[in-house]
Amino acid sequence: MALPGPPPLGTAMLPPNTYAGQVVVVTGGGTGLGRAMAVEFARLGAAVVVASRKPDHRQMGCRAVEQVGGTALGVALDVRDADAVAAMFDTVERDLAPVDVVINNAAGNFPVPAAKMSPGAWRSVVDIVLTGSFLCSREFAARAIARGAAGAVLNIGATYSWTGGPGTAHSAAAKAGVTNLTQSLAVEWAPRGIRVNCLAPGKFPHDDLPEVLRARSTPEQDATRIPGGRVGQPHELGWAATYLCSPYAAYLTGHTLVLDGANWLRRSLTMPEFIPIEQQLPEG
Repeated sequence: MALPGPPPLGTAMLPPNTYAGQVVVVTGGGTGLGRAMAVEFARLGAAVVVASRKPDHRQMGCRAVEQVGGTALGVALDVRDADAVAAMFDTVERDLAPVDVVINNAAGNFPVPAAKMSPGAWRSVVDIVLTGSFLCSREFAARAIARGAAGAVLNIGATYSWTGGPGTAHSAAAKAGVTNLTQSLAVEWAPRGIRVNCLAPGKFPHDDLPEVLRARSTPEQDATRIPGGRVGQPHELGWAATYLCSPYAAYLTGHTLVLDGANWLRRSLTMPEFIPIEQQLPEG
């Protein structure tokens, strides 16, 4: 028997208007899990900023937020560029209000054996995942501290930040950095009223996954490999994000919450056959 499923999409997880009057920035908020988190903040009254490089992604995210009655603002952003990050915050402050919560969700990942990984591929993923999370967090904190305001940062991590993983040397190293960054910033900024936490998702299939990842397994196949007996539903991740940044988690900072049906803890007396990464991935 699998773990019970969650309440249906659209169910409120926190009291209505928990985020009323607040501005929440979600980087990479136009697609996938970023969009799912953006929608749940909107349900609770937040004005949501969908920050993304691609105009079509910004449009999709804003549309999803508006469909649940929320206020959305799409802003162009390359998280690797410190000037672009500052400009994004300037735009939000001009068009909405100062930012209260930042979700560092923007990421890059593509499976490739480390021996075949180009320096550019390495830099691309590390700059988006790790440097981008730092730049957005730093800009947010500097502005909040200057105006004497509290706030919350939520970084999106990964369970393989503790274990590594074949084909993910770039992403796993970057996510490990994000986990460590979360802890360092939590200690530095707690006296300033700014909390910093991390959320590490397991398997949450969605339509925006790259084809190379979707082709490796189906949700039905994944369910048989997870102790919980099922994959996650994106709105479950949205609920976790809204809790971690909410007043109901006011004493929680520096923590990484794993949401994966116990999958990363799985160990067995009889382990599955080991398949080298070169055999798992198609040539090229």
